[in-house]
Amino acid sequence: MKKHEFHLRVYYEDTDIAGIVYYANYLKFIERGRSEFLRHSGVDQAALLARQRTAFAVRYLKAEFLRPAGFDDWLRVETELLRCTGARLILAQRVLRGQELVFSAEVTLACITESGRPTRIPGPVTALI
Repeated sequence: MKKHEFHLRVYYEDTDIAGIVYYANYLKFIERGRSEFLRHSGVDQAALLARQRTAFAVRYLKAEFLRPAGFDDWLRVETELLRCTGARLILAQRVLRGQELVFSAEVTLACITESGRPTRIPGPVTALI
């Protein structure tokens, strides 16, 4: 299956009063990882919306917070495609500090129309992924 890595630094704005990454920011980190995964695969999400009138939206997310990451940590977001169905992408995402797993998630993306209705993933996108 297709895999991608995205690297990021934890900034002060990403942390809470204790200096650890605020839990909701992991969702931002993996969102960036998914966007880069799609971009690296050749999927232009802006063009997909403009031309095909479709987009991807998170349908389901299961997350595990395993270890705290903190200010100035260098993190790696790994994104792996597990399955591609007619209208969904199922991805495994992991956030690591070095070799230490700090966060993991399984994310289901649904392909939707501009009005929010489910639709099939366009053939050219499926071919890229």
